[in-house]
Amino acid sequence: MKTSVKNISDTKVVLTITVDAAELAVAEQVALTKLARDVKVPGFRKGKTPISVAAKNVDPGTLQENALNNAISKAVAEAFVNSEIQALDRPAVEVKKFVPGEMLEFTAEAEILPKIKLGNYKKLKAKAAKVVVEKSEIDEIVERMRKGFAEKKAVKRAAIDGDETIIDFVGKKGGVAFDGGTGTDYALTLGSNQFVPGFESGVVGHKAGETFDIELTFPADYGSADLKGAKVTFTTTIKTVKEVVLPEITDAFAKKAGPFNTVAELLADIKRELTTQKEKEAGEKLKDALVTELVAASHVPVPDILVEDQAKSIEQDFSNNLMYQGVTIEQYLENKGFESKEKWLETEVHDVAVKRVQAGLALAELSKIEKIEATSAELEAHVDTYRQQYAKNPEALKQFDQPEVRRDIANRLITEKTVDRLVELNKK
Repeated sequence: MKTSVKNISDTKVVLTITVDAAELAVAEQVALTKLARDVKVPGFRKGKTPISVAAKNVDPGTLQENALNNAISKAVAEAFVNSEIQALDRPAVEVKKFVPGEMLEFTAEAEILPKIKLGNYKKLKAKAAKVVVEKSEIDEIVERMRKGFAEKKAVKRAAIDGDETIIDFVGKKGGVAFDGGTGTDYALTLGSNQFVPGFESGVVGHKAGETFDIELTFPADYGSADLKGAKVTFTTTIKTVKEVVLPEITDAFAKKAGPFNTVAELLADIKRELTTQKEKEAGEKLKDALVTELVAASHVPVPDILVEDQAKSIEQDFSNNLMYQGVTIEQYLENKGFESKEKWLETEVHDVAVKRVQAGLALAELSKIEKIEATSAELEAHVDTYRQQYAKNPEALKQFDQPEVRRDIANRLITEKTVDRLVELNKK
């Protein structure tokens, strides 16, 4: 067998493969052996017909077709392996010349795993952001804690901002109730901005036992297409008005909030927690920045098939997230004004998919250069973590024994270790 390689691009290749008579003979023998299993010849049981006898009873056209397919399959596999080329999809084959029993010449075109040329990955410029905890951030958490320990007292006066009200409401558009516009015994804190602008201010000034209408217009950019800019009426009944009394920030409050003796201890703990959280966020942002910079400094060709696969994955994850929110992908596209799913994929998904593929290819190359692997102990530790998460789901647990699942976990672990190595190499 002879093979010549022509690179169409960084991500596509076409191999011209010539198969000789000896190899065709082997392919024909393999085809004949398989066909002999189903040949019916008087005096022989099915599957027991000798090859020499079967050869005289099989259809020549079928034998030739099978032999050709066998020869091509074997030659394609060997040619790509011998050329050290990793095809990403099934090669497209085109027969150029075929003389049965003498020679076969054909081409095999495929998208391939490209060669990645990394830039200087040890001298990237991204730095971790300086972590600063502002007093206002601490105050915000303390305020939330105060609300958590607040006393709520029913009052007979008219509701004001800050009060908690228990209400029933029915929203109507054009006199017809619309989906999501009805609530019973709903606890609404006035001034929290939970509802459509104008609703909470419409409740202010009313007392328990009152029923009234709130006329308002939904924002032009509201999530539901049916309600964008719509004029509606909410018929509302206040059942209870409660005054929210916040506790004073004292040592007694600190003791109630946790294992603290003083307000100073409470505030110091909040600052530590915020610092830890911000450091973690800064670390994740640094990782993203370094990977982005690595890709920009490198030559990372992108195979179309990998981008398409990544786009499908993004679409699936996005659709699942919408489903948890009770929204379909069709509703999302309509609300965002996309004329078709294809337009959305082109506008919002394609570039993200390209960047993810480039990042994956660059990190895979870096892991090879830096000889980063996942040890058996590390893999088992990660698998055990997943098993603990799915401990109550016997069906889900079974998947962690499957080789392909364990390979996927190992690959993700290698990626994580590679990113950590990238951070380590670029510490300033």
